[in-house]
Amino acid sequence: MTEAARRVQRIYLLLTLLSTLSASLIWGVNTLFLLDAGLNNAQAFGANAAFTAGQVLFEVPTGVIADTVGRRASYLLGAATLLLSTLLYLFMWSSEAPFWGWVISSVLIGLGFTFFSGAVEAWLVDALNASDFDGEYETVFAKGQTTMGVAMLAGSVAGGFIAQITNLGVPYILRAVLLGITLATAFFLMRDLGFTPHRGGSPVGEMKRIVAASLDNGWRKPPIRWLMLAAPFTGGVGVYAFYALQPYLLELYGDPDAFGIAGLAAAIVASAQIVAGLIVPFVRRVFRRRTDVLVLSGVVGALALLAIGLTSNFWVAISLLVLWSLGFSVSMPMRQAYLNGLIDSDQRATVLSFDALMSSSGGVVAQPVLGRAADVWSYGASYVVSSIISAVAVPFFLLARREKAPSDPIVRVEQP
Repeated sequence: MTEAARRVQRIYLLLTLLSTLSASLIWGVNTLFLLDAGLNNAQAFGANAAFTAGQVLFEVPTGVIADTVGRRASYLLGAATLLLSTLLYLFMWSSEAPFWGWVISSVLIGLGFTFFSGAVEAWLVDALNASDFDGEYETVFAKGQTTMGVAMLAGSVAGGFIAQITNLGVPYILRAVLLGITLATAFFLMRDLGFTPHRGGSPVGEMKRIVAASLDNGWRKPPIRWLMLAAPFTGGVGVYAFYALQPYLLELYGDPDAFGIAGLAAAIVASAQIVAGLIVPFVRRVFRRRTDVLVLSGVVGALALLAIGLTSNFWVAISLLVLWSLGFSVSMPMRQAYLNGLIDSDQRATVLSFDALMSSSGGVVAQPVLGRAADVWSYGASYVVSSIISAVAVPFFLLARREKAPSDPIVRVEQP
């Protein structure tokens, strides 16, 4: 590997560490934060749905910005937007704002993340290609996932216990500080490599050109389309299952004030990401195709969610959470490598943003529906419904495998 490729990886891992650490400080307490502000379950997950609705609205436009203005510019806009919207969240909590205010602020947070979603991955792949990288993408994505897991583990545990010894607003203050550091780091270190923005035409004309090309190189390619169609079912359920674990585990544990236990859910997911990133080389030796990993993880995930919904034992639920998280985390580097191997550089950020849009669209529908199911029946019942919804993704993975895409076979590269 060239020194330039190593530098690209170091910058990617540093930005991943900072952005995930800042975000994860609130992941263990976000639902509790919304409930403490006076919202009920349906309203809390309605606010989360507004967040994903913001992602649906802005995914493609921000992806086009990354493909026209530049990936670095998109990342900087994302960090700045998340910083301001986090401060707005704090104001909403301290003033016990009405539900419509939470909807607006959540949409803005969704906007901030859409500046990241396609741009970071597109920046990494293009910069690696420009730096004569000769390895496999999933090895780099696995390192990123391990880094993300470490940051998430530290942030979620710290956020839970900081909230317990202070109040639920302090993790959000720390998040704003870290987002400021992330913004400064990206400004000085991040440069667009292997990508030249197309700025010759009018902004509207460039948007039309890139969206049209992205449809041709993304949605209209069957292997990519099948994975995009699976995304609403895995993504929508995944967001709900993660955030609902906070109050659900407290319910099973029997202490509604044990905020550290709520942070444990995020810590387990983070640990699964670390382990998954480390075992990717082993997974590459066991499986012949990337879609085989996706199919297996889809089946295991659906069964784990079903069992979480049916158990009444705290430690059994924790064990099942580990299984669900590990299956989901192992599949992600494989999915990223599969998609990036089929996308042209000029439309990479837009196609990846459209893929993220499909995932977010599932969350817009699933979160308020499942939140309502938790209010009417129980959290356990909502997890049973979640398992049924997530299982719908498996047939799409099977259809993707049938396409025999060139990026599906796992090529084993012998390392000296």
